[in-house]
Amino acid sequence: MPAAFIGHGSPMNTLERNRWTEAWRAFGRSIPRPTAILAISAHWYGRGLAVTAMERPRTIHDFAGFPDELFRVQYPAAGSRELAERVIDLAKPRTVAADTSWGLDHGTWSILAHLYPDADVPVVQMSLDASLSFDEHLALGAALAPLRAEGVLVLGSGDIVHNLRVMDWGSPEGAYPWAQEFDDAARELLAADPSRLGSLVSHPHYRQAVPTPEHFVPALHLAGLAHAAGTGAEVLIGGSAFGSVSMTSYVVR
Repeated sequence: MPAAFIGHGSPMNTLERNRWTEAWRAFGRSIPRPTAILAISAHWYGRGLAVTAMERPRTIHDFAGFPDELFRVQYPAAGSRELAERVIDLAKPRTVAADTSWGLDHGTWSILAHLYPDADVPVVQMSLDASLSFDEHLALGAALAPLRAEGVLVLGSGDIVHNLRVMDWGSPEGAYPWAQEFDDAARELLAADPSRLGSLVSHPHYRQAVPTPEHFVPALHLAGLAHAAGTGAEVLIGGSAFGSVSMTSYVVR
């Protein structure tokens, strides 16, 4: 099963048909039907590792200031206790908690609404542990590699560049030069040597592109999967939004 990292951008992409969401839909149609999905979203970030372990994870509307239509979106996918237990096992010796309170946040369902609009594939979401180093995140991604052979779609969701403080609302598909340079550097590493993605902390535009790490970290998990497979990640679709948000998405075949 391929694995992917999707630059998810605004929650409004749930409702919109644009070049990014069309690429997500095409990706969903192009791959074998997964047995289940392990989603790794930027929006579940805190201390410790956890996976959702309920029969029917709730749809979390973890945002404000958007139209009522977006708050009415539900993504009623089933959970998978079996997949949750498999992730807990693969992650050892790291401790992963079985969580029954979180659910699916918009980093997950805004993408899955396009990949699998019928919500008919079981979904488990894994948290991001803020205490791990970038190398440890990459190693965790590599540890999840056996899931691919078991038909599980590992789906990271974030944005390589994510700086909401300096967004240019007049440039819906534009990128600041510094944002483009950082996005290009990530693209080169993911293609040639995914294991070095964490080295971008030394890039001159890192602090501007990644003011907080949670949207970047899911890409490290994909880099770990690529490294485990001995391959690079290819661009699924490239581009940016509002100057300072990368919409570039990647797939490992």
